[in-house]
Amino acid sequence: QIIVDDDDSKVWSLYDAGPRSIRCPLIFLPPVSGTADVFFQQILALTGWGYRVIALQYPVYWDHLEFCDGFRKLLDHLQLDKVHLFGASLGGFLAQKFAEYTHKSPRVQSLILCNAFSDTSIFNQTWTANSFWLMPAFMLKKIVLGNFASGPLDPEMADGIDFMVDRLESLGQSELASRLTLNCQNSYVEPHKIRDIPVTIMDVFDQSALSTEAKEEMYKLYPNARRAHLKTGGNFPYLCRSAEVNLYIQIHLLQFHGTRYAAIDPSMVSAEELEVQKISLHPSNEQEEQ
Repeated sequence: QIIVDDDDSKVWSLYDAGPRSIRCPLIFLPPVSGTADVFFQQILALTGWGYRVIALQYPVYWDHLEFCDGFRKLLDHLQLDKVHLFGASLGGFLAQKFAEYTHKSPRVQSLILCNAFSDTSIFNQTWTANSFWLMPAFMLKKIVLGNFASGPLDPEMADGIDFMVDRLESLGQSELASRLTLNCQNSYVEPHKIRDIPVTIMDVFDQSALSTEAKEEMYKLYPNARRAHLKTGGNFPYLCRSAEVNLYIQIHLLQFHGTRYAAIDPSMVSAEELEVQKISLHPSNEQEEQ
């Protein structure tokens, strides 16, 4: 647990796993209902393959600027100059806002946006955003649970939802209210500030809290993004479709192997992989120059 603000009540909780020698790790930002440990499947698998990953839980922040400022201080505290961000839902929105906030002196090397959105107005809650802080915890939990899938589900998805409900129960009123406020207060991403960052957009084809319009909007914002589509996975594919999600994360991070922005221990990457990497990188460089 780390405090980086002047306010002692703002505590960041995090799991930092994998080789400390890696200076550009992958950082996970959870959704409204999530805590740092919702990414345990990613932490276990990726560290086993030699990656350094950090899963975060943010303290109570009531606006995006305040969050970005706190997150920047956290990176300074951890002595991390550049990082890769994996953001789920609200985490994905905050990851984009942070990339935008630091665009003049970039701190974000790449983005993986899972079930993420670029404009909070899609939730049609902007008018209530200012009143979440007044609501009791049970009402806030009800709002969040309203977005969870219902009806018949396969066992892995049911387990994933149970786990998230359990995590939701562990959050206090102010944590939930602040996250819902961040999720719904009027704000959108300015893509021109982050268009040079490599992006992978990960989404699911089955039922999730995101509308088709919100997904289309993301594709429009990032026309050059890689797309990682999962047939199923609902709101929490990193829990119930972790093998697929972990594979897509590896594919995304592959482009940085052999560079100082690698999130993996170099000794875990074979010479053949690096060779393939060089060949695949050079053609794209030439295209950019033309």
